[in-house]
Amino acid sequence: MLCFRPNLRTLDGPVSLKKKPIEQAPKGRPEDPGARAKADAAIVQEELGRLEAEDAARASGEHALGGELAEPTDQAVQRLERELAEWKDRALRSAADFENYRRRAVKERDEAAGRGQAEALQRMVDVVDDLARVAHLDPLKTSSDALHEGMLAIERKFLKTLEAAGVERLDPLGLPFDPRMHEAVAALPAPTADKDHVIGAVYQHGYTFKGALLRPARVAVLTWTAPAGEEGHDDDSDAAPDAAPGAPEVGGEAGD
Repeated sequence: MLCFRPNLRTLDGPVSLKKKPIEQAPKGRPEDPGARAKADAAIVQEELGRLEAEDAARASGEHALGGELAEPTDQAVQRLERELAEWKDRALRSAADFENYRRRAVKERDEAAGRGQAEALQRMVDVVDDLARVAHLDPLKTSSDALHEGMLAIERKFLKTLEAAGVERLDPLGLPFDPRMHEAVAALPAPTADKDHVIGAVYQHGYTFKGALLRPARVAVLTWTAPAGEEGHDDDSDAAPDAAPGAPEVGGEAGD
C-alpha cells in the first residue's frame, strides 16, 4: 500500500498529490491491478521529483557567495559590530603593549648608561684624591722635583683609567699629517724634504673612544721649502752647458 507524507510543501503552498486519470480499460476487458499500481507509482515519482527541484531552487536562492547561508540584515549588522569591537580591543591592547615595551626599553637603556658612567667615575675618583693630596702639600717641605714626579704619576694613572674606559690619547708627533685625526694650527719649516707634511709639534693631544674620534690633536705641520741656491742649480742643470772659452763655434770657420 502507498503512503504519502502530509507535511510535504512547495514554495507556494501544500503539495497537491492528485492522481492523474487512469485510462479506463476498454469495455468488455477486466481492469489489470498491476497497471493501476504502476500508474500510481509514476504519479508519486513525478511529484517527488518536482518537490526536489523546488527544494534545490530554494536552497540555491538562500545561499550567499562562498557557500555560506545568508543571514538576516539585523543579525549580520550585530555580528559585524561584535567583530569590529573585538578587533578594536585587540588593536588597543597591542598599542598598549608596544607603548609599555618602548618605555621599558628606554628605562633599561638609561639605567645601563648610568651604570657605565658610574663605573667610569668610580675609577676617576681615585685620581681626584691623588690630585687633592698633591694640591695640599706644603710647598716649603716639598721640592719641585718631587712635585713634578707626583704629577707625572697622577697623569699616568689617569691615562690608565681612561684606557680602561675605552679612551685612548693620540700622540702624533713625527707621524704624517692626517686631516681626519689632526688639526693643523701652525706650520714649521722642515729640515729636509722627507719631513715635508710631517707633524713637528703637538700643542694639544687628541682622544678617541673605542675607535671613534672624540677630539682631534692640534698640531704644527712641517713644510719643506727648497733653498734658493738649490732651485737655481736645478734650473741650470736642465739647460745646455755653455761652450768653453776659445773653442770654435759649431758650423764656423777654423781660421782666416
